[in-house]
Amino acid sequence: MAKEKILVVDDEEDILELVRYNLTREGFDVVSAGTGEEALETARAQTLDLVVLDLMLPGIDGLSVMKKLKALPATQSLPVILLTAKGEEADVVTGLELGAEDYITKPFSPRILTARVRAVLRRQTQEIPGPETEEIRIHELVMHPGRRSVFVAGEPVEMTYTEFQILSFLAVRPGWVFTRTQILDAIRGDDYPVTDRSVDVQIVGLRKKLGICGSYIETVRGVGYRFRESL
Repeated sequence: MAKEKILVVDDEEDILELVRYNLTREGFDVVSAGTGEEALETARAQTLDLVVLDLMLPGIDGLSVMKKLKALPATQSLPVILLTAKGEEADVVTGLELGAEDYITKPFSPRILTARVRAVLRRQTQEIPGPETEEIRIHELVMHPGRRSVFVAGEPVEMTYTEFQILSFLAVRPGWVFTRTQILDAIRGDDYPVTDRSVDVQIVGLRKKLGICGSYIETVRGVGYRFRESL
């Protein structure tokens, strides 16, 4: 079985070596980059399974690297885990909105890093089981969780992994109200360290992408969100 290839991007050699050593020891094929420019070159030249990306980079910073990766057809579905310093919450929220799958705050435990990497890679290969693989049709919205496809008025809509997971979670349970914590637990796992604010950001992005179907996701004041059973 081929090893998953992971690109690690950080300008601090000590951290780069720490991440590289621990992921290699766990059986991953690891390549590295010290700048955003080098990271983009590597992502274009090689087939990768995941990127561990530091936000604070010389030259092109981590968020700019994220934007460029998500703008390229060949890398737009490439999962990214952000490495962040304390006090960078605004950048974390922006990174999640751009499509990052996870983040880890420095200093971090190598064991936690490895567990997060495995969790993201596992989510990338999992399909939603049971009835959730069935096609969902609600007026102008058509989605198929098993195929990970969404169409609005016949036009395909590109979504990040997180956006798709939230939409699937809500759409297969129309009328049910879920708190932000329940949504996070369902798509990320229990005790996922992300603020409620990041759920709101993802919902805003979802509504924009859904266009005329954005109103299907309803805010329930003081509680959370639900997918409307009818318009």
